[in-house]
Amino acid sequence: MTVNDGSKAQTLDALSGRERAVAEKFAAGMTYREIGNALFIAPTTVRTHLAAIYEKLGVRTKIGLAAYFAGASGVRPGGQSPPSDAPPVLAIFPIECLNSEERWHRFADGLSSDITINLARYAGLPVIAFHTMKSLGSKPADFAADGKALGATYFVSGQLRADDQRIRLTIELADARSGVDLWRERYDRPAEDIFALQDSLTESIINVFAGSYGTLATVGRNAARRKPPASLRAYDFYLLALEQHTTFSRAGNAEAIRLFLRALELDPAFANCWAELAYAYSIEACNGFGDDLLTSIENWRITAENALRLDPTDGCAHACLGNVRACLGDLEGAERAHQRALEYGSNHAGILPLLAGSKALVAGNPAEAIPLIERAMRLNPLAPPWYFGMQGRILFAAGRHREAVAALRRSSPESPDVLMFLALSHAAIGETGEAARAAARLRAEFPGFSVERFIAGYPVTNRDALLAIRHAAELAKLP
Repeated sequence: MTVNDGSKAQTLDALSGRERAVAEKFAAGMTYREIGNALFIAPTTVRTHLAAIYEKLGVRTKIGLAAYFAGASGVRPGGQSPPSDAPPVLAIFPIECLNSEERWHRFADGLSSDITINLARYAGLPVIAFHTMKSLGSKPADFAADGKALGATYFVSGQLRADDQRIRLTIELADARSGVDLWRERYDRPAEDIFALQDSLTESIINVFAGSYGTLATVGRNAARRKPPASLRAYDFYLLALEQHTTFSRAGNAEAIRLFLRALELDPAFANCWAELAYAYSIEACNGFGDDLLTSIENWRITAENALRLDPTDGCAHACLGNVRACLGDLEGAERAHQRALEYGSNHAGILPLLAGSKALVAGNPAEAIPLIERAMRLNPLAPPWYFGMQGRILFAAGRHREAVAALRRSSPESPDVLMFLALSHAAIGETGEAARAAARLRAEFPGFSVERFIAGYPVTNRDALLAIRHAAELAKLP
């Protein structure tokens, strides 16, 4: 137990048993009447107990009280700020329901809870627990004071309007210190299957917020760029690394690895960072960006395993581990890891393309991969260029070569694997001139790249995909 934990426990010990029961239920979001019914006391008695509780704990607001019972969520009693090297903290206020019917209030609460739980898994940020936020109402009363009391960097709030025909939801992200709006979106959906609608809205919001192209990452990167280099935290380095990482160029990937390693020097327990570093080493391996393939594969394996030791539910790390297992000849282990990745990342637009590529080229069937990449694109309306590169290789493996060309032309032109699949796809449909031009660019811009290096480093272990790549490579006269 830390000094702060001990001090907190000592303060709570000053409460009577009844006062502590009242405080815990109030912090969990229960009303005076609900607490009274649960403890068989009048609501006026609940108020009397709360007055004594506030005085003994030295708090003045619901937020201050809730903070005492949210230690596991990263909230710090007494308005203490998080350490300077800690990542930002996200506080999601319960969505305000503007409809009087109880069923829509339940729907709003369920939506708020789902968003909180899934953002905590996917966004790479600490998220304050829903039961804590439920006691605070639907919006901050005072941005600066509430942000300090909760230790929050960003606030998310929303409003729901609903009837039997349509549901309209407005969600906004604000700076917890200043109250300045950073992002706002409106969702308008038909109210048919209420549970499917709840899932759909949750998925849409998560994938707009989360991921390397999500709103939170964009806001964080912009803030990091305004800081002097000496004041950058582990999370800042991580966000800047993600931006370089998704260029899929030699220089961008090398810079991403450098920045991820810098972040891990500051925070060795940063599980998401280990997972993304593993992915960067996988790109180094299959694109021939490193000096030695075996070294890249070993770094890839070590970092993926480190990520999973810290967070066994990280879908990206499981996807990376699956492919490196295949590199090492363990195809059964690869399939198990890919299944875990799908289990933990089925709603994550950033993980689904990785799994789709693995289904098409490593272990599985290209026909199974196509729905995964299409789902990723539905979930993420900000689909970055690399999604289309992954879609192109999947379509090539499925024999849909013209569609593959169209997808690849929307991807990053700086990535050698994109040029390779572009040449392969053109060659497969007899467009020899286009194939030759893509092959010439590949040889000129990436002299260390070869088809066999990609096959060994991706790895391509799916027999049909392997034969298709090698056959088209002969037609395109690729190295």
